[in-house]
Amino acid sequence: MTQNTTYLLRDARRIVVKVGSSLVTNEGRGLDEQAIGEWCRQLSVLVRDGREVIMVSSGAIAEGMKRLGWTTRPHELHELQAAAAVGQMGLAQMYETKLRENGLGSAQVLLTHADLADRERYLNARSTLLTLLTHGVLPVINENDTVVNDEIKFGDNDTLGALVANLVEADALIILTDQQGLYTADPRRDPAATFVHEARAGDVALEEMAGGAGSSIGKGGMITKILAAKRAAGSGASTVIAWGREPDALVRLTQGEAIGTLLVAPTQKQQARKQWMADHLQLRGAVTIDDGAVVKLLHEGKSLLPIGMTGVDGDFSRGEVIAILDVQGLEVARGLANYAAAEARLLCRKPSADVEQLLGYVAEAEMVHRDNLVLTKSA
Repeated sequence: MTQNTTYLLRDARRIVVKVGSSLVTNEGRGLDEQAIGEWCRQLSVLVRDGREVIMVSSGAIAEGMKRLGWTTRPHELHELQAAAAVGQMGLAQMYETKLRENGLGSAQVLLTHADLADRERYLNARSTLLTLLTHGVLPVINENDTVVNDEIKFGDNDTLGALVANLVEADALIILTDQQGLYTADPRRDPAATFVHEARAGDVALEEMAGGAGSSIGKGGMITKILAAKRAAGSGASTVIAWGREPDALVRLTQGEAIGTLLVAPTQKQQARKQWMADHLQLRGAVTIDDGAVVKLLHEGKSLLPIGMTGVDGDFSRGEVIAILDVQGLEVARGLANYAAAEARLLCRKPSADVEQLLGYVAEAEMVHRDNLVLTKSA
């Protein structure tokens, strides 16, 4: 890593760490208690340093295979699901025990790609994870392989790690693997292969370098990690691919030491979020706001409150992207709606204190929180 990029990990405050099956299960021989304990110790160091950390851990199917006495990964989906169900028990218990030994509370969160594709479930998952972090609890995330067929067939936890990094707007994604990092070619086959210390996430040349299958235990390979880094870069998170058994790898990385391969996100976090909101999501409806609310949004950087809304158009659900229009019908901003269209109509011109009385519940005090809002008109 160069001097001007070491700060990316050193200054990262919210970090997603992903560890693969071959490391967690010691190449399928069962959960590696010593290794998991060592990662949990390092995670506790990061938390005490004031960082927020989320762990994405593979290993449920591999641990289930071991407990069931299977020596090869099955192909039948119901057998994979059974292995995941058996193995997840041991995986969660191991992390809970080791994190508690290091003074950290833990929570098990099982996600599917569908949870992160549906906007309402996306917001609910985001709120849950951020609440856990606020309370000093370290979430341990895995795919819910027990019930979702296509996740076992096509999913991998490298992708899930990137999706979680996007979900919580992490500063960095650290992928711990059984390789030192990325080489220009497979060093086992090409003696001229050189190590890639740093590159730009999303560079198509990286995908050519990373071709090849993963281990017999896990689902991924280096290519899935390169694609995960590309995905994470979409929300401004840089990625490090490093050897999981490197002594104190997590601690040393966050101190700015050059370990593994750093894939730098070419877009800053705020720029990436604005690009995502402005260009990549379809609008499902709109709310019209009064002049006072326009001033709050454009000049004061405030959230959109229900009291500033004068009208609602379209049929949108909670979590979908809507346009925010001034009284002339000109778009001033876009954002993720905290309430569905029918609910928003009831909230127009009402103070936030009345939300519970009107709807019977309160999701948020805002119609659109400023963190989920991008201006499309200059102040």
